[in-house]
Amino acid sequence: MIRPLLFLDVDGPLNPYAAQPERRPAGYTTIRVPAGGTAEGAQGRFPLRRGPLRVWLNPKHGQSLLRLDYELCWATTWMAEANRWIAPVLGLPELPFIDFGDALFRERPDGVHWKTAPLVEYAAGRPFAWVDDEQSELDRAYVAAHHRGRGLLHHVDPRIGLREEDFLVLAGFARSVDRLRPGG
Repeated sequence: MIRPLLFLDVDGPLNPYAAQPERRPAGYTTIRVPAGGTAEGAQGRFPLRRGPLRVWLNPKHGQSLLRLDYELCWATTWMAEANRWIAPVLGLPELPFIDFGDALFRERPDGVHWKTAPLVEYAAGRPFAWVDDEQSELDRAYVAAHHRGRGLLHHVDPRIGLREEDFLVLAGFARSVDRLRPGG
């Protein structure tokens, strides 16, 4: 049986970056990611961070994610760096990630988020859920028009991050999708 994909954004769902800066949410731990790293996009290479980045993560989220009936995949600007900095704190194994390539941060004239088309392409018709804090109705319409499988775009408030209610929604979606057998 093939499980649906769960595309995970880091900043917003896992790192509630918009919470009050002086008040780390209960249950979260702080990591400091040093400055550095570059990304390559349509406009060439650019630095990801000029200074250290404060990231709040809830270590319990890892087990909650692993209990869901999904194949987990990073869908974040962190790309491979999510396996270095985020996965160990959450107790997650190394996960596949979407390499956004030239789509990274590239604004689209139709208003669809720059992540949306690469996620639909990666899913290739397979059911998926996508947790992020930047989706819109335009993204939902794009997925409905361009993805032949079921898709759930689940918005997470970046002031509070993932909550138990979010995990319940994700679990319900995973139970609701048809499971295909490989080659069948």
